[in-house]
Amino acid sequence: MNHNEFVTVKAKTCAVKVGNIVIGGDAKIAIQSMTDTVTSNIKDTVAQIKLLIDSGAEIVRITVDNDSAAAAVPAIKDSLMQEEMYAKIPLVGCFHYNGHILLHKFHECAAALDKYRINPGNIGIKGKRDKNFEEILTIARKFNKPIRIGVNGGSLEQELLSELIEQNTNNNLSIEQIKREAIVKSALFSAQKAIAYGMQENQIILSAKVSNLPDVVWVYRQLSKYSKHPLHIGLTEAGSGLNGAVKTAAALGILLHHGIGDTIRVSTTSHDRTEEVKIAKMILQALDIRSFAPSVTSCPGCGRTSSSAFQILNFQVNEYIVDRMEEWKRLYGDEKISKLKIAVMGCIVNGPGESKLADIGISMPGNNEEDLAVVFVKGMKKAVLRKTEDYSIYQQFITILEDFVASLQ
Repeated sequence: MNHNEFVTVKAKTCAVKVGNIVIGGDAKIAIQSMTDTVTSNIKDTVAQIKLLIDSGAEIVRITVDNDSAAAAVPAIKDSLMQEEMYAKIPLVGCFHYNGHILLHKFHECAAALDKYRINPGNIGIKGKRDKNFEEILTIARKFNKPIRIGVNGGSLEQELLSELIEQNTNNNLSIEQIKREAIVKSALFSAQKAIAYGMQENQIILSAKVSNLPDVVWVYRQLSKYSKHPLHIGLTEAGSGLNGAVKTAAALGILLHHGIGDTIRVSTTSHDRTEEVKIAKMILQALDIRSFAPSVTSCPGCGRTSSSAFQILNFQVNEYIVDRMEEWKRLYGDEKISKLKIAVMGCIVNGPGESKLADIGISMPGNNEEDLAVVFVKGMKKAVLRKTEDYSIYQQFITILEDFVASLQ
């Protein structure tokens, strides 16, 4: 785990083995994603799983909601096992309502999955809830599979909620406060039941997701306070586009800052399913918890900058890094490249200072400044660039950048 001064000491949780990776304990915070294909469409599901893995997902969840989906799981797993980079990624089954039936009926599905996600809010009502829950746990123990008890605000146990509302007669809590308490109690009670039914503490992961930022922070703080189970954190139904990304980043940023969270999932609505994985990587890198790609520092531009030239250079450098990153990692090592810091700055005010702080940086001339760009490497002036008939400042900077990256080996 990469601790830093910004992030509070990581909350202590037990380590849970999920397939080939570990969640909790001292393990790195893992990124999860979920397919949106019809699981019985094996070709499309496998293709999307691979796409998510290629974008950086380290655990992938699929819907298992009927017989055809459950029957398809072994074939999906077998297809992934044909290639090493996909074989090592855990496959999680997401069950609602009928998980006890499907896992009992399709043992090959139960064996192929690396973890079962269970929602205590819709596994059954009254006496059937405990019976159905125990049936799933019996299968989990048989195949030595961990579980995630995933409580959702939108599908909360109604009996528990009603009970807490009745108990609140003289406490003057709002319905929102009661729901938050019910979410926490549902997760904790379910974990206690799972242990009573024979599951080990290091086989249980908890999550408690709602769509309201203050609520999700409060709920996870309570779970972290009263439990040592690893926490899968996220803001459910975050929304789409910039709105969903900002809400998720704010919620996860607060929790991760306080050392809460062992694995994360970004739940945004997007036409590109890989977007949620990219956002998750950006959040972890912004907090300096993990590094996935070189970070580029650039100013927003102002009246002092030659905005078009500076902005064009910034976009060009970012695109170049994306194009070259995989080759750089192969040649010079993932860790060195992922931690690389590059600055592309617009004028003399902050340009030289930020460029010196980066591993390599370029400070462009602002308005009414001499048409020169200064390059710094490891805090020292490396070169002064001027556009010529043969070479643009961008081309000259890229040559210096490539030489610097090559020196990292």
